[in-house]
Amino acid sequence: MLISFSLSVFMLFSMGCTSPEKGESLVNSEIEDNLSKLKLPSGFEISIFAEVNNARSLAISPSGTVFVGNRNGGKVYAVKDNNGDGKADVKYELASGLRMPNGVAFKDGDLYIADISTIYRFRNIESKLSNPGQPEVVYDEYPSDRHHGWKFIAFGPDGKLYVPVGAPCNICESKDEVYASITRINPDGTGREVYAHGIRNTVGFDWHPGTGELWFTDNGRDMLGDDIPPCELNKVSVQGQHFGYPYCHGGRYRDPEFGIERTCDEFVNPELNFIAHTAPLGMRFYSGNMFPSSYRNQILVAQHGSWNRSTKSGYKVLLVTVENNKAVKDEIFIEGWLNEATQAVWGRPVDILQLEDGSILISDDHAGLIYRVTYKG
Repeated sequence: MLISFSLSVFMLFSMGCTSPEKGESLVNSEIEDNLSKLKLPSGFEISIFAEVNNARSLAISPSGTVFVGNRNGGKVYAVKDNNGDGKADVKYELASGLRMPNGVAFKDGDLYIADISTIYRFRNIESKLSNPGQPEVVYDEYPSDRHHGWKFIAFGPDGKLYVPVGAPCNICESKDEVYASITRINPDGTGREVYAHGIRNTVGFDWHPGTGELWFTDNGRDMLGDDIPPCELNKVSVQGQHFGYPYCHGGRYRDPEFGIERTCDEFVNPELNFIAHTAPLGMRFYSGNMFPSSYRNQILVAQHGSWNRSTKSGYKVLLVTVENNKAVKDEIFIEGWLNEATQAVWGRPVDILQLEDGSILISDDHAGLIYRVTYKG
């Protein structure tokens, strides 16, 4: 049952003004100079698709409207490439004044937005982008903790909305099983259940195109030094699996506080461990036809980058090779947001989204950009 939408919540939402006017480029030519710093494999090109402040999670409609969540600015946007030139030429502000509306998902004409404790829905959003009106509160009983409270959301092959709930701390043991989990609910907000346990903070997941299994990134805990524990890439094979947090990290590191009486073989091992503190966020299986065939059904992972490591790590997009439903290796797909010599950072990739033509978008909340990656051969 839908929860009634209060006037106080409605006042948080904008009425959907468009900015800039249709036909006006969203791209600042000065920003494009930074693109020369990015290194991609031979044959690939990167350009700026749109400028969106604090661009975070991405979702797309069948008609090509791209929806953009926002963590620090409290806003949700939509951008469209109306003339098909590979750059957005119109931007809509759909909502403002929220706490952390990081997650966006699209289903059957409706836009779903995940704030910290609440899932909102704009019905038939594309018919009213310039004036979205009142969204519905679909569900408002998630925890209100700000720590790891921002959410990535997506609809699974089962038609349910998958919603993670991060640990409300760096490292702690919560009595409520909803923390450090991935949950799922029906589109109308009913039927909440925990799908997977022991997940510190996932801000990106996707389903394997062949097996339908859920794969997800997870950010490792802090304050154990520069090199442990690793961040993780995991796979859910059966509902109810536990992935170790807060007892075991990376499949082999028992937590010094909570892992004393537990062993790592009690939990599901990661498919792949990443360098510590690289903060892997968005991940998507590539299923398009633009990139070479070797990329098909492989994983692209956006590493947001470390925040307190003595030497920075991450700030890259990785390609993870999957063979026989196993992750076997990772390699750099895009780098250059971090200057290794000076440790200066100008961008931080967040999420990845595949377009209908097989190109991909990458959001960057630090630079306030959405990039488009194409393959020219």
